[in-house]
Amino acid sequence: MAFNRWSIVIRNAISSSSKKNWFLGSAASSPASYSWRRSFAQNSVSSSSSSPSISSYHMSSGPSYMKGVVFWEPNKPLTIEEFHMPRPKAGEILIKTKACGVCHSDLHVIKGELPFASPCCVGHEITGEVVEHGPLTESRIIERFPVGAHVVGAFIMPCGSCFYCSKGQDDLCEAFFAYNRAHGTLYDGETRLFLRNSGKPIYMYSMGGLAEYCVVPAHGLCPLPNSLPYTESAILGCAVFTAYGAMAHAAEVRPGNAIAVIGIGGVGSSCLQIARAFGASEIIAVDVQDDKLQKAKTLGATHTVNALKEDAVEKIREITGGRGVDVAVEALGKPQTFLQCTQSVRDGGKAVMIGLTHSSARGEVDINRLVRRQIKIIGSYGGRARHDLPNLVKLAESGIFNLSASVSRKCKLEDVNKIYQELNEGSIIGRAVVEIM
Repeated sequence: MAFNRWSIVIRNAISSSSKKNWFLGSAASSPASYSWRRSFAQNSVSSSSSSPSISSYHMSSGPSYMKGVVFWEPNKPLTIEEFHMPRPKAGEILIKTKACGVCHSDLHVIKGELPFASPCCVGHEITGEVVEHGPLTESRIIERFPVGAHVVGAFIMPCGSCFYCSKGQDDLCEAFFAYNRAHGTLYDGETRLFLRNSGKPIYMYSMGGLAEYCVVPAHGLCPLPNSLPYTESAILGCAVFTAYGAMAHAAEVRPGNAIAVIGIGGVGSSCLQIARAFGASEIIAVDVQDDKLQKAKTLGATHTVNALKEDAVEKIREITGGRGVDVAVEALGKPQTFLQCTQSVRDGGKAVMIGLTHSSARGEVDINRLVRRQIKIIGSYGGRARHDLPNLVKLAESGIFNLSASVSRKCKLEDVNKIYQELNEGSIIGRAVVEIM
């Protein structure tokens, strides 16, 4: 059967080598209370200390400054500013950014729907070239990522040392959430970005990928074969990475499973390809735009449902003989689709939530059905960089995951306001990528 063929192939592949459109909101910093399981004293610097000096943030050779995008506050356009050249510290690598994907998570920050430290540099799925290693970086890291190497970066950048990283759960890395997501810094409590004209620190959403150079913790990087293009491969670090985490770890998709994906954007369309690669027999794409549903058919969807024209839950049950799907994935981040996701699964099925939303949004669930019918509701933020990113590179290199079919728009750094506006309007089918080469 087809799904058996796909399962064998994937196992073999992995085992081988404008202002009116900026919405109102508030982007305040949200400090998190945090208790360490182990010491990070070697590189620890309090984020509440005096402003870090920029004196060391210059390379000994090459350019001393760069361009990058800055988000200042909600309802204001992004601007392109000049920065001092960022300098990596121990265990970090300076990357010359070649491409950066355009993601809804950035848009949530830009619209003030997700609290984040500002001003900041957004962009979090990148490809690029290794330029410099931080002082005292381990030799094995330097050997894996020599100067000039092509790399892809994951948006969840694991520290490699905390309680969860030591268990292989990079997607729950304590340092990433405590420092980067809570304060916009890397794991010594400091940003690597400073404006050239004033020295003002600029925070980092992940690595701050919408810039000519970025600093990334080495554990968040993976070598990128020369055979894979920089532009299309950028989506491996979030869109595909998020889809893989949902399918492999949260849903644990098995050959023959029936899958529904609600919301066919960059991440949702990646879920279709991953589900197909994992051997799902029925793959149902749900959206409200016919052009996205038409594209979904080329990415693995066996059925499509336009939720504006018919009841999505009823249609999913009709397709599955009245039972519902084994796994439903919500990739949009809306209370309505959250409910649809939980209602679409069979008894004992899994409803996997990967869509982010406004920080005040709440989802509704039928408690009695949840209890009586063993419905499992699982959140999934992304994949596990050290293990999953190399697998994704192999899937792309083998052609099992079609990168070129997933990227529908390309633009330059100067076009970021326009591209995020189009993303907000829902007019981008698949994924857009900013080329920074």
